Amino acid sequence: MKKILLKSVLFLFLVSPIACKAKPNSLNSPEKIKVGAESMEEYLPLLQNKNVGLVVNHTSLVSNTHLLDTLLSRDVAVKKIFAPEHGFRGTADAGAHINNEIDSKTGLPIVSLYGKNKKPSSAQLEGIDILIFDIQDVGVRFYTYISTLHYTIEAAAENNIPLLVFDRPNPNGHYVAGPIREEGFESFVGIDPIPVVYGLTIGELAKMINEEKWAYKSPAELTVIKCQGYDHNSEYSLPVKPSPNLPNDQSVYLYPSICLFEPTQISVGRGTNTQFQVIGGPDASLGEYSFTPVDMPGANNPVNEGIKCYGKDLTGIDAKNLGFDLTYLFDFYQNFSNKKDFFTNSRFFNLLAGNSWIQEDLKAGKSLKEVEAKWQKDLNTFKEKRKKYLLYPDFN
Repeated sequence: MKKILLKSVLFLFLVSPIACKAKPNSLNSPEKIKVGAESMEEYLPLLQNKNVGLVVNHTSLVSNTHLLDTLLSRDVAVKKIFAPEHGFRGTADAGAHINNEIDSKTGLPIVSLYGKNKKPSSAQLEGIDILIFDIQDVGVRFYTYISTLHYTIEAAAENNIPLLVFDRPNPNGHYVAGPIREEGFESFVGIDPIPVVYGLTIGELAKMINEEKWAYKSPAELTVIKCQGYDHNSEYSLPVKPSPNLPNDQSVYLYPSICLFEPTQISVGRGTNTQFQVIGGPDASLGEYSFTPVDMPGANNPVNEGIKCYGKDLTGIDAKNLGFDLTYLFDFYQNFSNKKDFFTNSRFFNLLAGNSWIQEDLKAGKSLKEVEAKWQKDLNTFKEKRKKYLLYPDFN
């Protein structure tokens, strides 16, 4: 396996994991959809007389109760917790170092899977008979929870430990779009060769990673506990923030299109109350709307902190039907006065994009249509491959 680049930036996190009341732009889970963790009759028999390891965070809920508490109340022998970026409670800032610790409520050890230790080691898995992965995804390649899924599959295969993935709906599962991550651009924000928006649930993606042998030379013993009442046309609002800077549906829908601004002079609203719903930079030519990012929980030292930014307010657009659209990126670059300073980290931009040619073509003045045309052939190939791993009716 190629050496995986360990760079990450992105994502930000939460309030306490309590289901929200239904509102047009709030996170709320439709009652008709039953997530995998709620199908206890399917998985509790598999956990009898087993020492269990959990790969979970604050999104791992069974109704309003955390999966850990749910399992312990049913005398399941949970022995260890493995936590992704942002930690077990989901409150750590993006990119923040997470230490191993002891859960104050249960006394169980928590092992961080972020930083230098991204994969459960054999020593950390000693005594574990079965692993459970249950983390809410948003269906975008650079959201690092799916990299943690990849490494969990790899660890399970290496150590011959069965893996259960409790499936959850994908709020961006209604389409597939964007360039495929190319060889040479592997990183923690792009670990597998998939498009920016891949249109798979976390369980479907686990099957693809496992059976395509992207994680390990032989597949892990994988079981997906499916959702009920879900298909890829389902509208699904998340019951809790998946991370501090994705506070509502609008931010989740816009995230694929505007995250590529992260390694640039343009703020995506970190340090405001409209994270991933506004874009702007310190250049009045970028738009009439203005905002000023400030340091706040979940957004320490945000881009353009304390600087008035000019740009666009996207809170009112139809983001769900926008899809993956780089129009804003192209427009802002073209209107930015000092283009040589637009990118603050060119290498990281390429890791997010999964290639170098989007940046090269942007600088060369190529049109968006010309750039989009470059990824269509590989995207169509992925779409055909994707069909093999679908567990639910598709959107077309």
